[in-house]
Amino acid sequence: MKKIKLESVFNEYTLMGIAVLGAFYLKEYWEGVAVILFYAIGEWFQHKAVHKARHNIKSLLDVRPESATVVSGDECRTVAPDTVKPGEIIEVKAGERIPLDGTLLNDYASFNTAALTGESTPRTIRPQEEVLAGMIVNDKVVRIEVSKPYDQSALSRILALVQDAAERKAPAELFIRRFARIYTPVVTGLAVLIVLLPYLYALMQPAFTFVFDDWFYRALVFLVISCPCALVVSIPLGYFGGIGAASHRGILFKGGNYLDAITKINTVVFDKTGTLTKGVFEVQAVEPSGKMCGKELLRLIASVEHFSNHPIAKAIVKHAEDEGLSLINSLKTTEMAGYGLKTLLDGKEVYVGNARLLSQQHIAFPAEIRSIPETTVLCAVGNEYMGYISLADTPKADAREAIDKLKRLNINNIQILSGDKQAIVSKLAGQIGVAQAFGDLLPEGKVAHLEQLRANPENRIAFVGDGINDTPVLALSNVGIAMGALGSDAAIETADVVIQTDQPSKVATAIQIGKLTHRIVWQNISMAFGVKLLVLSLGAGGIATLWEAIFADVGVALLAILNAVRIQKWMK
Repeated sequence: MKKIKLESVFNEYTLMGIAVLGAFYLKEYWEGVAVILFYAIGEWFQHKAVHKARHNIKSLLDVRPESATVVSGDECRTVAPDTVKPGEIIEVKAGERIPLDGTLLNDYASFNTAALTGESTPRTIRPQEEVLAGMIVNDKVVRIEVSKPYDQSALSRILALVQDAAERKAPAELFIRRFARIYTPVVTGLAVLIVLLPYLYALMQPAFTFVFDDWFYRALVFLVISCPCALVVSIPLGYFGGIGAASHRGILFKGGNYLDAITKINTVVFDKTGTLTKGVFEVQAVEPSGKMCGKELLRLIASVEHFSNHPIAKAIVKHAEDEGLSLINSLKTTEMAGYGLKTLLDGKEVYVGNARLLSQQHIAFPAEIRSIPETTVLCAVGNEYMGYISLADTPKADAREAIDKLKRLNINNIQILSGDKQAIVSKLAGQIGVAQAFGDLLPEGKVAHLEQLRANPENRIAFVGDGINDTPVLALSNVGIAMGALGSDAAIETADVVIQTDQPSKVATAIQIGKLTHRIVWQNISMAFGVKLLVLSLGAGGIATLWEAIFADVGVALLAILNAVRIQKWMK
C-alpha cells in the first residue's frame, strides 16, 4: 500500500496485491502465500545483485586512505583526510597510498599508479610535479603540499562520475520505464476482460456455462505473469555490469546512455599529441639565429613555457633544467590557442610558438623551417626572429594496436586531427596505419572538420582527445572520449567516456564492452517478453496455474540477473 501510494496506482505492487487477494477469495491460500513469498525472493535477489554491482564499482575505485599524516614544523599528527586543507604538507611513507592530490616536495620519487591508470609500471615523478590520491609510494618517505580538498581530488571526481552514471539512463532503460507505465494498466484491463467477456458471451449464448471462479482464477494467473518487475530491474542491472566491467579496465562511462551510444560508432577521430603519441617530447636541437647564443635562446623559451602544461613545454623546461639554466620566473604569459604564447620582457613582446604565430605577427623567419619533419618551437623578440628548438615525439606502444582493433570491429573511417605540421602528422599516420591525417589545424579547424563529418547523417563519430583545445570537438562528437591520466580537467569534464590508462587501444575495448552490454540487455528483454507471452496465453486459456505463473515470473527475473552478471566476468 505504501509503494502504491508513493508511486502510482498501476504498478507491479497493484498486480501482486490483486492476485493475492483474489487467491484468498478463491480459498487458494497456499497459492496466495506463494505469490508473496516468491515475489519477495525475486526482489531480494534483484536487490542483492544491484547492490553487488554498485559495491563492485565502488570497491574497484575507492582506494583512498582513511587517514593522513600532516606535518607542522617538527611535529606530525594523524588526521582524517577530509580535514586537511590546501597548502598543508602531508607525509607518506613507502608502501602507503597518497590520501590527497598535491605537488611533490622531495627529490624524484617512484609511484605505483595502478589504482588510477591500471598500469603496473612504476612512474617517476619530479619535484613540484602533481601526485594524485590513490597512488602508492614505492621507494621512500615523501612530503606533499596539498593542492585540493579531499572531496575535489582526481579520485573523488572519478568516483562521482561513475556513481552518477546510474542517473543517466540508456534508451533501453527509459523505454522499459515508459513502457511499464502503459503496460501495467493495460494488462489490468485485459485481466478484467478475461472475466467480463465470457460473462457477456454467456448472456448472449445461454448454452455457454460461465463459472465466475474459473475465469477469475485465469485472470489472476494473467496478472501474476504480467508483472514487469523482472524487466524494470534486470535492465539497469545489465548497465551496472557494463559500467563496472569498463571501470575495472580503466574506462569510465558517465552513463548507461553512452554505453548504448558507443555501439553505434562507425567513425573514430583521434587527436595526436598525448592521445596517439606519448606526449613525452625530447629536445633534438637548439638552433639560434645568431642574435643570441643557444643557451640564451633555450633559457628564454623555457622561461616563457614554464607555466604551460603542454607536453612540448614540459620537455623544453626539463631540458633547460638539465642544462643547469636558471629560468625567469617573473614573466606573465598569455596563451594564444593554436599558436603559442606571448609575454613582455624589458618592454619588448616575446613570442614563442609555431610558425603560424610568427606569420600572424608578420615576423620573417627562414622558409626551410616549415619543411623540418620534427616539431619546432620558434622564438621572436619584438619583430626579430631569434631561433628555434626542434623536438620529437614517439607513438604510444599500443597506438598501432588501437587502429588494428578498431578495424577488426569494422570501423574503417579512422582519422587524425592535429595542430602539428602536416609532415609530422602524415609520418605518424603511416607508422600506425591511418589513411586520413590532417595537420596544421587550429581548434576552430578541428571543429569545422568535425562539423563536416557530422553533415553526413550516416557518420556516428567518436572523438578521442586530451587537451583543453580538444574540448569543443569532444562536445560536438556523438561520443567524446578523453584521456584521463594526461588529459586536462576541461577535456575530462566535457567527455562522455574517460580512459584512465591513456591507452588508445582501450577505445576498442570500450566499444566491445558497450556492444556486449547492449546485447545482454536486449537478450533479457526478449527472453522476458517471450516467456511472459507464452504463459499469458496459457493462463488465459486455462492451461497454466498460479504456481506455474509464479515460477515462470521468478525464473525470468533470476535468468535475467544471471545473464546480466555475465558482464561482471569482464571484471575478473
